[in-house]
Amino acid sequence: MATIRRLKNKRFLAEIRKKGVYKSKTFDSKVQAMAWAAETEQSLANQHLIHGKTLADACLRYRDEISPKKKSYRTEYNRLNKFSRQPFASLTLEALTAKHLYDWIEDVSRTLKSSSVNRDLNLLSAVLEQAKRWQWTDKNPVRGLRRPKNPQPRDRRISAKEIQQVMDALGFDGQTINRSRHELAVAFLLAIETAMRQGELWQLKWEDVYLEKRYLRLHDTKNGTRRDVPLSSEAVRLFTLLQPGRGEKVFKSNQASSGTIFRRCLKQAGIYNMHFHDTRHEAISRLAQKIPVLDLARLTGHKDIKMLMVYYNASAEEIAKQLD
Repeated sequence: MATIRRLKNKRFLAEIRKKGVYKSKTFDSKVQAMAWAAETEQSLANQHLIHGKTLADACLRYRDEISPKKKSYRTEYNRLNKFSRQPFASLTLEALTAKHLYDWIEDVSRTLKSSSVNRDLNLLSAVLEQAKRWQWTDKNPVRGLRRPKNPQPRDRRISAKEIQQVMDALGFDGQTINRSRHELAVAFLLAIETAMRQGELWQLKWEDVYLEKRYLRLHDTKNGTRRDVPLSSEAVRLFTLLQPGRGEKVFKSNQASSGTIFRRCLKQAGIYNMHFHDTRHEAISRLAQKIPVLDLARLTGHKDIKMLMVYYNASAEEIAKQLD
């Protein structure tokens, strides 16, 4: 870190102490001292850099060392593999510039939504920041980029007709569970009742479900905090159909394969532009009509009310009914 002091002779002394190295020099003006300090600090930093590492090297090391500690490991693993195969990933970190990234953005924007491009840029920025900690580079060209504008937040609601179509496609009569597809149907209905995420449902264990007290406890949530989720009478009924206490996990099927089955069932039912996560929009929009906003935020796990509003998609017709 550089320090600059004014001496008695009205000159300026610039001093640098960095990783056991000490350098100093006097100047006639403070501006000269600051310029020398910045240049010298940069030179000292470069002396400690490990040169020759490529962006692909950084992506793969990040994938193997950093990503496994994250909840998003599965998807991040695939995205980093994809990054490492990009033509510009063969560049050394010293050679990587903003122009390479702008060229990449222009190319992928033909097939990817702007929100997906920005998520990839966020991940790439995290990789480059970590590479700076590894002393592989001293720059992050993602910072300062003009990014694509994100689209309006998704506001897909799920109609009662569509819910019935999903039940029919999964062969669930609302009462009997004797196939894994029926279990998936119950998960879909519970997501609408509780606003729980798909991953939260599939991680849920019976020891954390308290049907008599009408709530369940989530230990591992997206924002890293524990959350208790109150249960409606319908949610309690649905959990009862799953035969509480039978096995450790509430949902015994594999989450990834269940997602594949769900997408196939939507196609079979003729339902388009729907994702399982849209149940969270539907649930929050319904619950907002029943409970105060602070209670709703506590139920859903949102620490920022602005983020909660992204999921609240009540129609004008629904709001009008509350005015009378």
